[in-house]
Amino acid sequence: MAAKAESRVINMAGLVQGIVLVTFPATSTIFTSSKYYSLSSSQYGSLFLPQVVLAIAGSLLGARLAQRITTKRVYLVGLAASLVAMALLLVSALVKADHAIAYPLLLVATAFVGAGFGLTVPVLNIYAALFHPAGVDSAVLVLNALLGLGTVLAPIFVAIFVGLGFWWALPVLSAVLLAGLLTVSMRLPLQARTETAADAGPGRQRRPVPARFWVYAACVTFYGICETMNGNWSELEMTKQLGGSAAEASLALATFWGMVTVGRVLFAAAGRWLPERLTYRILPFVLVVTFLLTGHLSAGSAVTGIVVFGLAGLGCSALLPLTISFGEEELTTMAGAVAGGIIAFYQLGYGIAAFGVGPLQSAGIGLPGIFRGTAIVAAAMAGLSFLVARRRPSPQPEPAVAGKSR
Repeated sequence: MAAKAESRVINMAGLVQGIVLVTFPATSTIFTSSKYYSLSSSQYGSLFLPQVVLAIAGSLLGARLAQRITTKRVYLVGLAASLVAMALLLVSALVKADHAIAYPLLLVATAFVGAGFGLTVPVLNIYAALFHPAGVDSAVLVLNALLGLGTVLAPIFVAIFVGLGFWWALPVLSAVLLAGLLTVSMRLPLQARTETAADAGPGRQRRPVPARFWVYAACVTFYGICETMNGNWSELEMTKQLGGSAAEASLALATFWGMVTVGRVLFAAAGRWLPERLTYRILPFVLVVTFLLTGHLSAGSAVTGIVVFGLAGLGCSALLPLTISFGEEELTTMAGAVAGGIIAFYQLGYGIAAFGVGPLQSAGIGLPGIFRGTAIVAAAMAGLSFLVARRRPSPQPEPAVAGKSR
């Protein structure tokens, strides 16, 4: 019963972490509105710099920190950091008219969002694999599907709360959920058995990073670029290039994240019939096609754009969770550091796409050209996917043993 309770709490934490992660992007119109914070586009974009830096740092340091204070405490610290982020966002709402105070508060808040993400998400993936040893790939896919569901719910909640006249209800809701998770989680064992005392010793720390890890790192960096091009720039592509309305642009973004979530659930359920390694090799090619299509769409193609961004969401869906689960199964010498390292390089890809598009546009390259160029990144990821998945044996039919379950 305790194991089931732990699994449910970890999955709920993934859902809440997804909501927290997208709280700031989902409230972008609040931050840039003259009625509220009056941030310029560049100031709004700069909000995410502390988030990326702290997310990478948290992901890389989480495993070492777990050796000192336990994995459970790293998880709790991550939840607490997310709770602080929501509290700071609420405080900033009280002083939004004073830019000199509100903007620094927002920067600190996004830093705590990054720290919470970097510390918590790798641990959640470790726990998901630990609690479901007979179905690691499916468990990690389900966890990340719930995280993706949180990213879909955040903009929906914002639309509802803005319509009701109190947008700040989203950080209040997130804070309440985080406080509840902290209270429940502190009472659970949440023991990670991926490290022994001997493993955590000095000899373990001096062991070099396996060469194979860098293949995973390169692949997930490319993935971060591909996901962020769709997640951060789809609305601008829809309104500026395809002539879509603001509502159509929002629908395109919601469709993208929605299909990311649907795809993770779909591929987790299809694991018995569609081998995970085959899924992993096919999806990057789906992204190649979607980037080429997006780059060649013309004005008046808003409806087609929504469909293409939905297909891009399906292409992205299983890649990150499968990279994590493949790495945890293969790179056993790194044990609990695998998930953190992969999340760190995913965030590196996020940073490249989030902040690299602006300079490219300033250099005269339009968004359609940048989307077409990203197809090259997706193609490189497709090539690496064969290296990542090559050592995974083809699934064998399970013997018909009474009482056996996956």
